[in-house]
This record gives sequence, C-alpha cells and structure tokens, in this order.
Amino acid sequence: MKKHLGLLAAAGLFPLALCFAEFAAAQEQSAGVTSPPKVLIISNETLKPGVSPSTHKKTEAAFVQAFSAAKWPEHYMAMDALSGRDRTIFVYGYDCFDSWQKDLAATAKEPTLSAALDSAIAADGALLESHELSAFTYRPDLSLRAPVDLAHMRYMDITIFHVRSGHNEQFDALAKMYIDAYQKKPDVHWAAFEKMYGVESGNRFIVITPRKSLAEVDQEMVDDKGFASAVGPDQMKKLQELTAAAVESTESHVFQINPKMSYAPEAMVKADPEFWTQK
Repeated sequence: MKKHLGLLAAAGLFPLALCFAEFAAAQEQSAGVTSPPKVLIISNETLKPGVSPSTHKKTEAAFVQAFSAAKWPEHYMAMDALSGRDRTIFVYGYDCFDSWQKDLAATAKEPTLSAALDSAIAADGALLESHELSAFTYRPDLSLRAPVDLAHMRYMDITIFHVRSGHNEQFDALAKMYIDAYQKKPDVHWAAFEKMYGVESGNRFIVITPRKSLAEVDQEMVDDKGFASAVGPDQMKKLQELTAAAVESTESHVFQINPKMSYAPEAMVKADPEFWTQK
C-alpha cells in the first residue's frame, strides 16, 4: 500500500486519511474460503508506451522484497490486464476506514522499510504513464455467493457499471433481480462494490468474478444462451426496462493474477505454494 500512497504523495494527490486492516487474512473463513473485504482499494498503474512487462516486474519485485523483509502485516494482490490498456492493478482489502493512519505512522517509524520503499517508488514511477487510486465499499446485498477459494483463483473479471445520476435505487433493484435469476445456478458467483472515493465516484459500481480458468467464460456463454427462456418473457422485459433506465454504460475487462508482483498472505501461499512462490 505504501508504494502507491507514495506515488500519490509525490504527485500532490494524497487522498483523505482512511483506515484499513490487512488484505485477505482477516477475511479468511473455514476450508480456505475468503469473503470479500468491506473496503476495497484498487491501484491502477498504466505503463508508458514501450515499457515491457518484464521491466515492470523487476521494479515491483523491490516492493515485495521490502515488505517481506519487514514482515509487514498488510498484503496485496497484483493483476495484469488481458484487455484494454497495458496496465497492472493492485488490489487491497480491508475491514474499515479506520486504520490507514496508524499504518502510515507505523511505516514512518521503520527507517529501513521507508528507505527501501522510497527507492522502489522512484524506479517504478519512472515506468508509469499514469496512476489512479480508487476506494470501494462492499455491497453484500448486490453480490451472489461471493466468498471463494481465493488462493486458487487465477483470473478476475471486472465489470464497471456507470449508473445514471439519481438511479442508484433502480440499479439495486436490477442487481437483485439478477441474483434471484441465478440462485439455481450454483457455479455463478460475483462480488459487488460501490465506488466511494476516486474519479467518477458516487454512481459507479464494479462487479468482480474470480475464476480458476477462462474455460469458465466459455461455459457461461453457453449457459447465458438459455437465460431469457429460463426467466420468462415478463421478467426479461422488466430486466431490460430497468437496465435502460438505470445503466448509462458498462465496461468489462479480464485480468490475470500475477503472483510475482503480489505480496500474498501466508495462508494463501501455504494453500498453493507452487503458484504463489513463483520466481
């Protein structure tokens, strides 16, 4: 987290002091299942044209090494975009908006860690065309079977919903209709988040679907062909009307989890060491 906060500070864009707890570890449940965090921070790094992903991996390795050496309690997951612009996003999950200030203070008291992060920030920042930090809050009422075995996921679908101003209630109703429609399909799952801070916050939602493989997308395309007949014409008409009324636009992207750039919690590493300890 500190590296991305440092980039913001250097650009004069340091956000309001929020407070967060540790990524994933606090969310772990039995049988390796992880619940979505109450607060989700997404740091979006877009590379300059001509910068190779391998070069970016080297600069990111310095952050992982610094946090590992310090045995820092907060963690993050890195994901490379397979669609859209050439970028990497870093995802942090926290319990609340109350511990970030303490974490920043703790970092400042660790001179070795702070020095290592300063050096890494300078090297990494030189590769970036842009950087954006956004904060989201979890919407369990708009999610379906969201807890998953996160340690064994390899891809993430992220769909951004641009909701028309003043139509959030209609969007909520639309999402709940889809939840009802997919209740009988046990393999369908997603976690919904509402954007609280960042560019275009206030009427932006994201829906995240973790996947073990992209073969799941192929299967969903087959299943979706029968969706209209399964819900019936009346329900389908209501879904279309609510979508037209509430949603201004949507945008979907697929990301591949990058273990080499991630600073994963020990429990996740132990659950699948072959993947998370790649060099």
